[in-house]
Amino acid sequence: MSTKASAPGKIILFGEHAVVYGQPALAVPVTQVHADVEVSDSSRPGIWIEAPDIDLHTELNTLPSDHPLAAVIHNLFFALHVDPFPSLNVRIASSIPVASGLGSGAAVSVALIRALSTYTGHPLSDERVNDLAFEIEKLHHGTPSGIDNTVITYARPVYFVKGRPLETFKAGVPFFLIIGDTGVAAPTKEAVGDVRKLWMKDKVKWEKVFSKIGDIANLARTMIEQARTKELGELMDQNHVLLQELRVSSPELDKLVQVARNAGALGAKLSGGGRGGNMIALVTPETKEAVAKSLTDAGARHVIITKVE
Repeated sequence: MSTKASAPGKIILFGEHAVVYGQPALAVPVTQVHADVEVSDSSRPGIWIEAPDIDLHTELNTLPSDHPLAAVIHNLFFALHVDPFPSLNVRIASSIPVASGLGSGAAVSVALIRALSTYTGHPLSDERVNDLAFEIEKLHHGTPSGIDNTVITYARPVYFVKGRPLETFKAGVPFFLIIGDTGVAAPTKEAVGDVRKLWMKDKVKWEKVFSKIGDIANLARTMIEQARTKELGELMDQNHVLLQELRVSSPELDKLVQVARNAGALGAKLSGGGRGGNMIALVTPETKEAVAKSLTDAGARHVIITKVE
């Protein structure tokens, strides 16, 4: 017997970092990249994990307990009262670049939870999947907002405020984003920790910045729903300046943001934790190819054109 599950990537449009401090954020799934998990019977005792993308070929018990893959399996089987563990082959493949801000860790967690729970005859609701995936995000990111696992679990554009019920939103018209990967690993846990240190030193100052980012996210949702793409691009530019103030941009990100704007993007900003990883640019159907080519020529490691419905 074998069971398969898949989960998309994600990209944050607005609100990164500020979302950890109670401000809203907007994010959308990116279906052009995904994590795929296949669980099947094994003739060998134990749970054998094959993840060639990260050069992992091992049995579950050789992994430390806080390894994200081990934690997914142990947490899930504990929650489902699976004892003893079955003998399994678990194969994980992902086209989502690691440490790029596209939610690779959360996508693997969600796909693995779904594949294992279905295999054991206990398929879970989206809410349960999301809760379990969030626990694993804490291992990846320390103090995560929960936005990655939420967007990836529900595979819909979301308006997210930590601790509040999920809200989805719809675009007045579809629009195009270009995602440009700097090729520099994005140290999300470190960036989140450094922003926290800034906040601890001067909460009044930085909460004003978080509030401005939150205001932009709220306004951006309205612009998206009302199909006002020109204004949406301007908000992206404003948000990038605030993220620079938070010291989470980098020369590589700033370069690609400027390249995209020069090539005709309506707006551009870093996305995710920063210090590396991805930037995003808002483009029209007429400019998307030119912007994508300019980013590639400027050294972007991966360039993805995605359509937000």
